[in-house]
Amino acid sequence: MKKLMIGVAGAAIVALGAYLFTVNGGKDETNAVTSSEIKQMVQDFSSGNSTARSASITSQELMVVHEDSTETTFSLPDDEFFVSIAPFENETHPCEIHSLTSCRGEMANEEFNIYIEDNDGNVVMNQAIKSQPNGFIDLWVPRDKELSIKISQDGKTAESEITTFEQDNTCITTMQLT
Repeated sequence: MKKLMIGVAGAAIVALGAYLFTVNGGKDETNAVTSSEIKQMVQDFSSGNSTARSASITSQELMVVHEDSTETTFSLPDDEFFVSIAPFENETHPCEIHSLTSCRGEMANEEFNIYIEDNDGNVVMNQAIKSQPNGFIDLWVPRDKELSIKISQDGKTAESEITTFEQDNTCITTMQLT
């Protein structure tokens, strides 16, 4: 009887494993890459140095659909939050989840002054950054914070408040320079 129960339990574990593999489509959901490797992948997609059918980034993961339609998912760093901001002069639009392969902003390859402060008054960032060829400025900021962001260029400024908690937006396309 013991051998039968062990055999049934073993078969159930194998069946569950096969089911989970099938449901996930063979996705790589392990954290087999380092934070710096993920940041480089994001940079490569944003700059057009890497291509895929699609690549998008939520508050928790980078999801890549390769040219052969296979999918790979990478967990983002536990202590850093990715947000991509497209400053606009003419027309803003709503966006929530940033697509590294299809989101486009108006102001590509332009330099902006970025000032970010947390709700405790600590300066998170104060530097000049050039936007990507897609018109976005990719930023890695601390997780679980309320941040004030000020973007300026040639005497024009845009200000916004964002949060970096789980499920928060990674695509900001509502900052219009005035």
